[in-house]
Amino acid sequence: MQIHLITAFPTIFTGPLSESMMKRAQERGIVEIHVHDLRDFTEDKHRSVDDYPYGGGPGMILKPEPIVRAVEHIQQQWPGVTPRLILMSPQGETFTQATANALANEPVLVFICGHYKGTDERVRQLLVADEISIGDYVLTGGELPAMVVVDAVVRLQPGVLGDLDSAAGDSFQGEWFDHPHYTRPEEFRGQRVPEILLSGHHEKIRAWREMKSRERTAARKPKTVPPPSNP
Repeated sequence: MQIHLITAFPTIFTGPLSESMMKRAQERGIVEIHVHDLRDFTEDKHRSVDDYPYGGGPGMILKPEPIVRAVEHIQQQWPGVTPRLILMSPQGETFTQATANALANEPVLVFICGHYKGTDERVRQLLVADEISIGDYVLTGGELPAMVVVDAVVRLQPGVLGDLDSAAGDSFQGEWFDHPHYTRPEEFRGQRVPEILLSGHHEKIRAWREMKSRERTAARKPKTVPPPSNP
């Protein structure tokens, strides 16, 4: 899998991409992640990526030329595969686990990270990019939202997580939220690990975990709770 990130602020990605699962996935050759500096695709001496909006108004707008050139560069350098182009935008479709599952099957993803007040509308018109939002709020730029999506997608790639069931058992992958988890010590500040988890009785543990998953989902998202598997 290839992931390309187009941004005017490439160093934002330095830390997240060099730690934990992101680092491991790249070292194992499971995913290639390329960060493209938008300023490398400008043609003026100031390497300008933004300008004032036509018609007036506050803020600056990302220019279309550097973004389109960056996408064309990626298409030329990695021919033969049509990338899925994604514009990170608060106006986009809300990101969900189902979206992450779908994107995980794409061979090449290209993320366009907006910044400032917005992105020239012709980027949407010329590149026909999907638009994704991570929530109904506005951030300084699309870099952090893009990293959220990349993390959710990369961890689904085979071989990234040590336990094959780790991703499959996550909240939002199934019908309800994940169950509570415990580890050592058995007692911490008066709070003990539930005895059922120490019993070694796998079927009872499975039933307890399902019950707790349902209880947690009912408390936090009551409209989504499915009927019991054993009514």
